[in-house]
Amino acid sequence: MCNIHIDIKILGEGVMAAQPEGRLDGVELLEGIDPGELRRLEQRCVWRRYASGEQILDRNSSSRDVFFVAQGRVQVVNFSLTGREVAYASVPAGGFFGELSAIDGEPRSASVVAGERCLLAALAPEVFNEVLLANPKIMNRVLLRLARIIRISNERIMDLSTLGAVQRVHMEILKMAKPDPLAAGSWVVYPLPTQSQIAGLASTTRETVARVISQLQASGIVKRKEKSLYIRDRARLEAVAARLGDEGTARAAE
Repeated sequence: MCNIHIDIKILGEGVMAAQPEGRLDGVELLEGIDPGELRRLEQRCVWRRYASGEQILDRNSSSRDVFFVAQGRVQVVNFSLTGREVAYASVPAGGFFGELSAIDGEPRSASVVAGERCLLAALAPEVFNEVLLANPKIMNRVLLRLARIIRISNERIMDLSTLGAVQRVHMEILKMAKPDPLAAGSWVVYPLPTQSQIAGLASTTRETVARVISQLQASGIVKRKEKSLYIRDRARLEAVAARLGDEGTARAAE
């Protein structure tokens, strides 16, 4: 374990504080670290609160800190040249982000906004790397995360290269669907993201998402109720997505 000393931190407008605002106990990356070390690590973080929709990081910014999500949820996004938002990931409480810049010292590769009111702990890159070198288990978790990011990126590149916008929406719905705990053999998307969020994941427009969901409801394949989207016939949804893919391949071959 690393020998982390206690620091006094500066919060906003020069206000000094010796006690952290939150705790890091729920952060999965730090699971198993000695409780005393965790308390000292909390002292070395700068704690910040953000309102829903507030920007946390800007792409290409010079910040190199790693952020732990103590409360709330954040969205990792990017923007096209036309200003359309492209969603990369949603990081809930217990997650972390910003490790790429902390490791390689390069500018941020994406922007981050608060998906809801949240409390974050920012850790300086030199301290983060100190923790990695002193804790092989934590370093291995970071390596596994980076490998997962590469695989997901490869899948997205393939999707954008081979699938049409409508089919990408179908595929995102299938990815988000989980077994319904209240109905055996049924599937549900809960909580259902906004149309803009789904559009960001599928790299398309909100209007396309609205049209796809409307068509699926009219066909009886899905049913929307408040914050849930119930998949009434997953096999049909998969068949529609596959047919759209076949049609796209045929058009590309013509």
